[in-house]
Amino acid sequence: MSGLLRTWLLATAAFGMVAALASAVRAQTPAKAEDIQQLYQRTVARGIQYLEQHQEPDGSFSKQVGPAVTALVCTALLRHGRSVNDPVVKKALKFLESYIQPSGGIHHPRSRYRNYETSVAVMCFKAANRDGRYDQVLKNAERFLKKIQWDETEGKDPSDPYYGGAGYGRHKRPDLSNTSFLIEALKELGAGPDDPAMKKALKFVSRCQNLETEHNTTPFAAKNPDGGFYYTPAEGGVSQAGKTPEGGLRSYASMTYAGLKSMIYAGVDKNDPRVKAAVEWCRRHYDLKSNPGLGLAGLYYYYHTFAKALDALGVDVFEDAQGRKHHWRHELIRELASRQQPDGSWVNENPRWLEGDPNLVTAYALLALAHARPK
Repeated sequence: MSGLLRTWLLATAAFGMVAALASAVRAQTPAKAEDIQQLYQRTVARGIQYLEQHQEPDGSFSKQVGPAVTALVCTALLRHGRSVNDPVVKKALKFLESYIQPSGGIHHPRSRYRNYETSVAVMCFKAANRDGRYDQVLKNAERFLKKIQWDETEGKDPSDPYYGGAGYGRHKRPDLSNTSFLIEALKELGAGPDDPAMKKALKFVSRCQNLETEHNTTPFAAKNPDGGFYYTPAEGGVSQAGKTPEGGLRSYASMTYAGLKSMIYAGVDKNDPRVKAAVEWCRRHYDLKSNPGLGLAGLYYYYHTFAKALDALGVDVFEDAQGRKHHWRHELIRELASRQQPDGSWVNENPRWLEGDPNLVTAYALLALAHARPK
């Protein structure tokens, strides 16, 4: 081989190594502000355009019985700058108003999901309440939510695993998902850490964590003390991720981020062992390709709890357990943009928990993006 050829080959190899290194560095470096802003705006605009084209004549966004999906969609539109006088929002609000019950609840009259439907409707009406038009509706809904929370009025004392939680009416069992929606609704209504309903809900949330503390003496935490969260400690305990060989309840990401944001909304300090343990679990399982612990099941529910929790935590850069720093807002925007369908919607290939419905999944994605707005 000639000296000239050898020199050229070495130079080519060196250039390739430099290019590969530069690519690796770019992966850990935030995109230019104008680039991520443009991607964000384009992704949001396409999602909103899809929803505008798929509203039903009655103002709803789903054939599912009840107001929940429409409330989530409408909240997403409002949080992305649409006004209450926007034609799509106006029709959606009118549809939601038709579900206001004499009890103060906002749900289908025969609903099995009264807490969930009312909680997400509260978030929507609160976002739309810029002129006080929903003041009384929100006050009545707050009374209703507090009335159906599990406490002494249902014969449960503070030591009971049900205590403080909220659940689906059909199951008559509280769970962390419903309770996290309750806490978020209470927060939107102005309830602080000293609110009795918030204190009760925090008791339940603490018992859903795999962490032994004075706040959690359930038998599950000692069997899997990893700091993450599971679905419910009630009725023998349930995790959608299953059990460990020792009989513990496996933690998974969507519930861990739901638990983390719920504790922050309920006023738990970031230095509290419960928050620190939850953050450490998230550091060990940082991932945007799946819902850690469940794979693709509940992926978009996970994205929106992930964004809400890290936004509430007040961090722009999240360091994982390997020391890698993630500009999570940028990473989530890129991930959601890459998963967006040609028509602007999102849909999960795993339809579990109704994520085969593009209206619901697009609402989750837009809500996640509202919390991931680049700064």
